[in-house]
Formats: sequence, structure tokens, C-alpha cells
Amino acid sequence: MTYPEKTEDILHDNDLFDPEEDDDEKSLSGNDSSLHEHFRFTADRNQSLLRIDKFLIDRLTNTSRNRIQSAAEANCILVNGKAVKSNYRVKPMDIITIMMSRPRYESEIIPENIPLNIVYEDHELLVINKPAGLVVHPGHGNYQGTLVNGLAYYLKDDPLYDPEDQRVGLVHRIDKDTSGLLVIAKRPEAKTNLSLQFFNKTTQRRYIALVWGIPKEAEGRIEGNIGRDPRDRMIMTVFPGGEQGKQAVTHYRVLEKFGYVALVECRLETGRTHQIRTHMKYIGHPIFNDERYGGNVILKGVQSSGYKQFIHNCFLACPRQALHAKTLGFVHPASGKEMFFDSEIPDDMNLLIERWRKYYGAGNQPAADNLI
Repeated sequence: MTYPEKTEDILHDNDLFDPEEDDDEKSLSGNDSSLHEHFRFTADRNQSLLRIDKFLIDRLTNTSRNRIQSAAEANCILVNGKAVKSNYRVKPMDIITIMMSRPRYESEIIPENIPLNIVYEDHELLVINKPAGLVVHPGHGNYQGTLVNGLAYYLKDDPLYDPEDQRVGLVHRIDKDTSGLLVIAKRPEAKTNLSLQFFNKTTQRRYIALVWGIPKEAEGRIEGNIGRDPRDRMIMTVFPGGEQGKQAVTHYRVLEKFGYVALVECRLETGRTHQIRTHMKYIGHPIFNDERYGGNVILKGVQSSGYKQFIHNCFLACPRQALHAKTLGFVHPASGKEMFFDSEIPDDMNLLIERWRKYYGAGNQPAADNLI
């Protein structure tokens, strides 16, 4: 008997079907080039007759018998090249394969019991308030301990949710060290609908950020194509000419001024990688303590040891970019109801804001001759 090197929780009852197609059936022969083999088992010569769902549950980890039965109903399980149902009895030397419409991933998504702050859930979707420090999706050395791993564990008993299926799961993303609201689709139809809302710019997303300096205008619109910086592929940059990158628009509004920094609200019109961080740096107001975009050094203020110690303490209080995805609004993909969520500013950012509020309120006003 042969076993796969890695087992995945990949059994999903819609995996054989392309959502763009109307056909109810596909060719189920092992030669169908649209299908991809994920697992292969060969029964022993002495194999006793055993239902295939029972046979597979002992050989696949991170799955359930219900999910295996759903896969059989979707014609994902083949024996000797032919689709079988879950009551098929495995015979000696049978070759059992599990076929999917997509290639197998290089690394499986392992369910992990990671605490999730779920603010809303129904049959179609979840809304989660993500803490700073949690990576949303495996990749770039973070293959475990991510939000997706936590979702795989939380939804492990849902036979219709496959963490490996790109047609469900994250609809949008926020950076590791950004906190705030995210919507997750539990069903392919929900993700298609929600993704279209994001594409058509009909969702409502507002962020709160502490930035260096005071913008000249109380409200403003930042527009500039965003793409990878050719000198540093780890960061994004603005291409004002519009010949490179993708269109990006951010609206900002100053909420409170603290002399050397400002609390601003940013509303996304588009959703590019690092959009707010890139756009605020572009207009000369990097996000406070944003290491990647230069906000983790003293950019405004007085040249005194006391002020430098104050900034150092601020960095310790909020040891990440001071950015929070505070609100999220969309139309529910099934009911058509307007959904709107608002989250509290997290403790580390609240502490940071309060320190600046007290510092500024104590009479520490900026002067033209003592700015760094």
C-alpha cells in the first residue's frame, strides 16, 4: 500500500466543477486533462471488503468522513479509473485515486487552533477582527500560524469549506502588522459576489492611522499608480506618470493633531498592496513606526534627549505601524442586506494616541526653529 508524503484537507463537493461552466457533468476518466491527481492508494493483496469512505478515513488526516462522502458524490474518488460512491467496497489490489480540478499545492494548509476574534458569522461568510502580528495567508516563510491555518481548524467540520480551494476563504487581505476587519467567504458563490463588490469599489473600508507631520489640507485625495519598487522588491512605490503600476486612490481626513504627528482616517477607493502606507509616504507623511516605509525614525520634533526618549517609548508602546482597519461595509452576497462593521482601536494604538495627546496637551508645541 502506498501513502502520499503529505495529506491535505482537500475534499470539497464542488471541486470538479468550473464555476464558469454550466455543464452538470464532466468526463470522469483518468485521462481527463482537466483533472489532477492529489492522492493514490493501492489496496493490499489481502484487503478485506471495506467501504471506501472507511478505507480513506484511516489514510487521510485533517479531514472527516462527511467530507470524503461529499467528495465521492462529486465524483472526485476513482477506483481503477472509474468514479465510485462512498458505499463502494474496496477489493484487493484496487487503485484508489482522488482527483481535483486544480493542481495539488506544494505545501498543505495545516489546521491550527489559533484564537480568532469573530465579530460575525453565518452560513456564507465570516467577519474577523485580526490582531496585529498575525499573517493572513501562508507564504514567504510563514507556512504555519496564519489566519488561514486558524480558519482551516475553525471550519474543519464544515464539509463545504476547503481551505485549499481558492474559490473560498480570504476575499481581501491586510498586512501582518496592520490590525482590523476582514471578510472571509465560506462558499464559492459568496466569494465571487464579494470579490465583485471589491472590484467595483462598492465596499466601505476606513482605516485609522497615526502619521508623521500634519497634512496641509484637512482632507485630501491621493492618486498615484502603485507598483513594486524596482530598487527594493519588498516595498511598493508610487509611479505618478501612470505608465507603471496599478491605479490607486486613497482619501484621507485629519481627525486630530498632536504637533508633530496627526491622527488620520483613510478611506480606500482601490485596494492595492500597502496602499495606505505607500500613499502616505508619497505625500510626506509616513505612518508612525512603519519600519518598511521609513516611519520608524524621528521625522518631526525637537532635538532633545527628552523628546527622543519620548519617541522611543512610543515605539515600544506600539511596536508596529500604527494602522488599523476600523470599518468594513458590503452587501451580503445571499440576502442583499447592507452589512456594516466597526471595530475598536486596539490597545497598543490607543496607548500610543493617548501618549501623544498628553504630550501635546502639556504644551509641547512645534516651533519652526526646532524641527528636525
